[in-house]
Amino acid sequence: MGSLSNESFEEFLDSLKKAGISISNEAQLRERLAEAQRWRYAFQTLAANGKSIGICFEDHSAGSNSAEIERAFAEFQLSERSKAVFSASLKH
Repeated sequence: MGSLSNESFEEFLDSLKKAGISISNEAQLRERLAEAQRWRYAFQTLAANGKSIGICFEDHSAGSNSAEIERAFAEFQLSERSKAVFSASLKH
Protein backbone atom coordinates (compact mmCIF):
# COMPACT_ATOMS: atom_id res chain seq x y z
CA MET A 1 0.00 0.00 0.00
CA GLY A 2 1.70 3.23 -1.07
CA SER A 3 1.48 6.63 0.54
CA LEU A 4 -1.87 7.87 1.71
CA SER A 5 -3.79 9.60 -1.05
CA ASN A 6 -6.73 11.98 -0.96
CA GLU A 7 -9.03 9.03 -1.61
CA SER A 8 -8.02 7.28 1.59
CA PHE A 9 -10.71 9.11 3.57
CA GLU A 10 -13.22 6.97 1.68
CA GLU A 11 -11.47 3.80 2.81
CA PHE A 12 -11.31 5.18 6.35
CA LEU A 13 -15.06 5.87 6.42
CA ASP A 14 -15.72 2.41 4.97
CA SER A 15 -13.60 0.92 7.78
CA LEU A 16 -15.69 2.74 10.38
CA LYS A 17 -18.89 1.50 8.77
CA LYS A 18 -17.60 -2.09 8.75
CA ALA A 19 -16.95 -1.65 12.48
CA GLY A 20 -20.65 -0.90 13.04
CA ILE A 21 -20.62 2.89 12.88
CA SER A 22 -23.47 4.54 11.01
CA ILE A 23 -23.02 8.02 9.57
CA SER A 24 -25.91 10.46 9.23
CA ASN A 25 -25.60 12.77 6.23
CA GLU A 26 -22.71 10.68 4.92
CA ALA A 27 -22.84 12.26 1.46
CA GLN A 28 -22.21 15.71 2.97
CA LEU A 29 -19.35 14.33 5.08
CA ARG A 30 -17.72 12.70 2.05
CA GLU A 31 -18.13 15.88 -0.01
CA ARG A 32 -16.50 18.03 2.66
CA LEU A 33 -13.61 15.61 3.18
CA ALA A 34 -13.04 15.42 -0.59
CA GLU A 35 -12.71 19.21 -0.71
CA ALA A 36 -10.33 19.43 2.25
CA GLN A 37 -6.57 19.56 1.74
CA ARG A 38 -6.07 17.91 5.13
CA TRP A 39 -8.94 15.42 5.41
CA ARG A 40 -7.81 14.09 8.81
CA TYR A 41 -8.13 17.54 10.38
CA ALA A 42 -11.44 18.09 8.56
CA PHE A 43 -12.72 14.77 9.90
CA GLN A 44 -11.82 15.78 13.45
CA THR A 45 -13.57 19.12 13.02
CA LEU A 46 -16.69 17.51 11.56
CA ALA A 47 -16.77 14.85 14.28
CA ALA A 48 -16.72 17.64 16.86
CA ASN A 49 -19.05 20.12 15.14
CA GLY A 50 -20.90 18.27 12.38
CA LYS A 51 -24.18 17.86 14.26
CA SER A 52 -25.21 21.39 13.29
CA ILE A 53 -25.26 20.28 9.63
CA GLY A 54 -26.61 16.80 10.30
CA ILE A 55 -23.35 14.85 10.33
CA CYS A 56 -23.56 12.39 13.22
CA PHE A 57 -21.91 9.09 14.08
CA GLU A 58 -23.68 6.28 15.89
CA ASP A 59 -22.19 3.08 17.28
CA HIS A 60 -24.49 0.11 16.62
CA SER A 61 -22.11 -2.43 18.15
CA ALA A 62 -22.64 -1.44 21.80
CA GLY A 63 -18.91 -0.84 22.11
CA SER A 64 -17.83 -4.29 20.95
CA ASN A 65 -16.06 -2.74 17.95
CA SER A 66 -13.45 -0.69 19.82
CA ALA A 67 -10.53 -2.76 18.48
CA GLU A 68 -11.73 -2.30 14.89
CA ILE A 69 -12.11 1.45 15.40
CA GLU A 70 -8.63 1.63 16.97
CA ARG A 71 -7.23 -0.24 13.97
CA ALA A 72 -8.90 2.14 11.49
CA PHE A 73 -7.56 5.23 13.27
CA ALA A 74 -4.06 3.71 13.42
CA GLU A 75 -4.06 2.47 9.82
CA PHE A 76 -5.10 5.85 8.45
CA GLN A 77 -2.78 7.74 10.81
CA LEU A 78 -5.35 9.85 12.63
CA SER A 79 -4.20 11.50 15.84
CA GLU A 80 -5.13 10.51 19.37
CA ARG A 81 -6.99 13.82 19.57
CA SER A 82 -9.07 12.89 16.51
CA LYS A 83 -9.88 9.53 18.05
CA ALA A 84 -10.93 11.19 21.32
CA VAL A 85 -13.13 13.72 19.51
CA PHE A 86 -14.73 10.95 17.47
CA SER A 87 -15.37 8.80 20.54
CA ALA A 88 -16.99 11.76 22.31
CA SER A 89 -19.22 12.39 19.30
CA LEU A 90 -20.68 8.87 19.18
CA LYS A 91 -24.34 8.55 20.04
CA HIS A 92 -24.98 5.39 22.04
